[in-house]
Amino acid sequence: MFIKSNWYSERTQLTAWMTRWGVIGQPVLILPTAGGDAEEIERFLMIQALLPLLETGKIKVYSVDSVAGQAWVRQTGDPEYRMWLNNQFQEYIRHEVVPAIHMDCRSDDIPIWTTGSSIGAFHAVALTCRYPDVFHRCLGMSGTYDIMRFIERDTPTGDLVASSPLHFLSNLSGPHLDILRTRHITLATGSGNYENVGESWSIANALGAHGVPNYVDVWDDDWHHDWVTWRAMLPKYLNRWTT
Repeated sequence: MFIKSNWYSERTQLTAWMTRWGVIGQPVLILPTAGGDAEEIERFLMIQALLPLLETGKIKVYSVDSVAGQAWVRQTGDPEYRMWLNNQFQEYIRHEVVPAIHMDCRSDDIPIWTTGSSIGAFHAVALTCRYPDVFHRCLGMSGTYDIMRFIERDTPTGDLVASSPLHFLSNLSGPHLDILRTRHITLATGSGNYENVGESWSIANALGAHGVPNYVDVWDDDWHHDWVTWRAMLPKYLNRWTT
C-alpha cells in the first residue's frame, strides 16, 4: 500500500522524494506544509484519517517533499534563489511528478486532484491554476496565499509572478483560462487560532474576477490552524467528491 521513491530533479537541482498510499482510485496529490516532507501526512495521522477512502479504493494519495517551502523556512540562499525555487518546484511537479502519477495509474490522462494546508494550499491552488490540463479539482485548507511577506523584497521576480496565483491570474487568457474555468477550487478555513480567513477570501476574489469556479467554506472558531482541523476537513470533502 505504501511506496516511496526518489530521483534527482534537474529542475530543482535536488533529490526528489515521492510517496504513495493506496492501490486504486482517484489520484490525490497532497502538498506538504512549509517545512514538511513526503511522509509528513503519515506522521500527522492524515493517512489514518483517510483510511476508509483508501481501503475502499476511492482514492490513491501521493505526496512530495516541500522543496520550496523548506527553502523559505530555512532561508536557504537569497530571496531571488527562493523565488526561483518556488517556480522550479511547481515545474517539477508538472513535468516530473505528474508523469510519475500517470505511470503509476497506468493512464496518460487521468485527472489529478490537489490539496494542501497552509503553504501546501498555496501550491495546490497555484498548480491547478497553472496546469488545469492535468489538475482538475483543488482543496486549499487554511491557505497562505500572499507570500510576499516572506520574501524580504519589495517586488517579486518573474519566477514568483509565474508561480503565485495572486500575481499570475491576471495574465491568463485564451484556451488556458477557458480550461481553468471548467475546474473547481474549494477554499476551506477555520476561524480559530492562527487562521486568517482573509487569505482565503483574497484568492477567492482573484479567482472569481476571472470566472474561475470557487467556494469559500469558513469553519467556526473552534477550528484552528492545526492538523486536527485538516484531518477533519480533507476526508469530508474527498468523501463528498468521490460519492
